[in-house]
This record gives sequence, C-alpha cells and structure tokens, in this order.
Amino acid sequence: MDRVRNIVPNHTIPSDVPRDKHPNGSYPDNHIRTTKYTLFSFLPKNLYEQFHRFANLYFLFIVILNWVPAITAFGREISMLPVIFVLGVTAIKDIFEDRRRYLSDKRVNNSTCRVYKSGRYVKTPWKDIKVGDMVHLSCNEMIPADILVLKSSDEHGLCYIDTQNLDGEANLKQREVPRGFVDSQATFHPRDFRSTLECDLPTTKIYRFHGSISHPNGEKVPVGKDNLLLRECVLKNTTFVEGLVAYAGKESKTMLNNGGPRYKRSKLEVQMNRDVIWCVLVLIVLCLTGAIGNTTWLASYNEYIPFLNTKTFEETKPFYDGFLVFWTFVITLQVIIPMSLYVTLEMTKLLQIYLIQQDVKMYDETCNRRVECRALNIPEELGQIQYVFCDKTGTLTENKMVFKRCTVVGQLFQSIQHWQNG
Repeated sequence: MDRVRNIVPNHTIPSDVPRDKHPNGSYPDNHIRTTKYTLFSFLPKNLYEQFHRFANLYFLFIVILNWVPAITAFGREISMLPVIFVLGVTAIKDIFEDRRRYLSDKRVNNSTCRVYKSGRYVKTPWKDIKVGDMVHLSCNEMIPADILVLKSSDEHGLCYIDTQNLDGEANLKQREVPRGFVDSQATFHPRDFRSTLECDLPTTKIYRFHGSISHPNGEKVPVGKDNLLLRECVLKNTTFVEGLVAYAGKESKTMLNNGGPRYKRSKLEVQMNRDVIWCVLVLIVLCLTGAIGNTTWLASYNEYIPFLNTKTFEETKPFYDGFLVFWTFVITLQVIIPMSLYVTLEMTKLLQIYLIQQDVKMYDETCNRRVECRALNIPEELGQIQYVFCDKTGTLTENKMVFKRCTVVGQLFQSIQHWQNG
C-alpha cells in the first residue's frame, strides 16, 4: 500500500481531462461540512442522542405499554403528548444549533481567494479549490487549505503566519520557501512550475510534514513542516505568498483534528439520570408490592367474591392476573418520575440562553459582537470552573503589556489613564 501521494500541478493538466483520469482526481476538494445532521439523518440520529437520557427511554416504554389492550390504564393518545413535547422541544433546539453550523460552513466554503487558472490568477471560492492548485495569498488573508509555499514577497523566502485558530498562541510562526527555490524567487512564475510534489498521506499531526519536489530533470528538493501553511491560519507581515495546495477539505490537518460536534451533557443532566434510575427502582418495588398483594388476595379470597367465583376466573391463574396488575401499577404510578421536570428544564435553558445573548455587559466593543452561546445543552455550567491549566502567562493575559508607571532618576512617570483612575 502506498504511504505517499504524488501531486501534479493542475495547470499542467489539460482542462478536458475527466476527473477519474486526472492525476489528482482521487483527492477530495476543499468543501467542508461540520454539521451533525443531514435532511435524512436528522430524525434517527437526533432520537438516538435524546434516548441517551434514561427518562426518555422510560417514558417511551410507558407509552408502548399503554397501547397493550390488557394493560391500558388511561388514554393512549394522551400518554404520548408529554413525550412528544419534550422530544420536540429538544429537536427544535438541536435544529437551531445545527443550522448555525450550516451557515458557518456556507460562509467559509463561499469565501474567495486567487487560484492560478488559464494563465492568470482568478478569484475562486474555497469550496472549488483542489489539490494541485496554485494559490496566491495576500497579507492578513486566511489560508484556505494546507499549502506548500513556493514564493514569498520576502527576498529571503520567509513569511509569517498567525496560528491562534489552531493552538491559541499569539506569537507568529515563521515559514519559508524550500531551499531549492530561494535563489529563484525573483524569476518564479506559476506557469514555469511543472514539478511533482511527493509527500506524506494526510495525518492528524499538525507539525509533521515530509516530502520532496521532483523536477522534470530528476532533481529532488526536500520539503518539511517549515514549508507548509496550515488551513485557517492567517498570513501576517508578508505582502504575498504563492504556493501549491497539498491537502484540501476534510484531508487538511485542521479538519482531521476536528472531531465534529458532540452531544454534550451537563453535570445537572447526568445527576438527573441517576435520580430517575432511583425513582424507577422505587417504582418497581411499589408495583411488585401491589402485584404480589393482588395475587395473594385473589388466590385466597376469590371464593367469597361472587362476581369472581366463575369458571372463567378459575381457568385464569391468579399469577397471570398479578402480572397484568404489575404493569397496570407501572402506568398508574408513573407520576413519581418527574416528566414535568424535563419540560421545565428545557424551557429554562432556552430562556437562559436568550438572557445570556442579550446581556449588554457581555458585549465586546472591540469586535462589535455580543456573546454567542454555541453549546445549547450546557448553559447552566457557564462560569463553573474547577481547574485552570496554564502553560505560560500569555495564555491568560493575551500577551498584552500596558504601561502604568515607572521611575527614572527619581522622576515618576505614569500613563494618563492610570493617573485619572487614581
């Protein structure tokens, strides 16, 4: 099995070559999808996630049990309404949350950059970028895919990227043109690049990249992680760079490390699951007590009860009648399981999310944005921090150093803002 991939520049391949015969045709395009559901998978996947709640499984069992003719205790249709309401409210909340992911994906996929086509750079949506394309990026522009840098505006072939979206570090990372291309920076042009890139298969290791550029004359130039610009980083302190797309879309290192959205459960929900299990155990004890008492009473005193002292009752075993009574008690005593608690909890979460997003004290004037609640299942855990792990002070201070005061040869100097604040 091949452990490397060969990438041919797309501008060297005729445009009429079919996708299945294209040298890079087996590689995915740059379209991404981070949504949890699709139109067809929403109902089964969402129900599967919701039935991780033990209470939902219990109430579904009660609904099914209530449709058994010999056991039914009250209206079958009425017993379905609370379950449908709880599942419906949670499903609507999940639809709203997943729709925001869809709009975010749409915005990212329709972002544009310049791709070399037909002898010139053409503005192209990110989703249409393919492995093997030559891309031109300007300063402060986000990198659309994992790109091997081949040319930089710096005479030494250097460029800098901001990796805060990947590792949270504010300091810039240096990248450079492969050694064999530094001397030809002034004369480099995409149409002259007809070499083949041989590199590793896509991996989740962000800072690992090995490969080589094979020129038509047989010469090979080694490339490494210092030559690769990662997706979602931002180009900084460099007028422009040009490079070859090595990994795109779901094969880019950023997307490979994106595990996708998970169904998060708060500590409150976990505790409620435990409490419901205890309630069910109590319910089982009560129903067993009632069923055993009913069986004992009918078996001992049926001869004194005129309407039960019949041939039909004699043919029916008291144990079978007790079995039916047990399930009847389950339906009758189900009120000890707090169904209304889940309804109240879901409505409270929606109200809490609305109040959080409308809080003017959480408005950021610098970015002109309000706070955005992205995990709609755990708003009650906001601010409940148990541990803080920090590898350096810059993680907490954002590497911002603000001058307050200093003394030079006995003379006190302080900032105007600090002086006004006393």
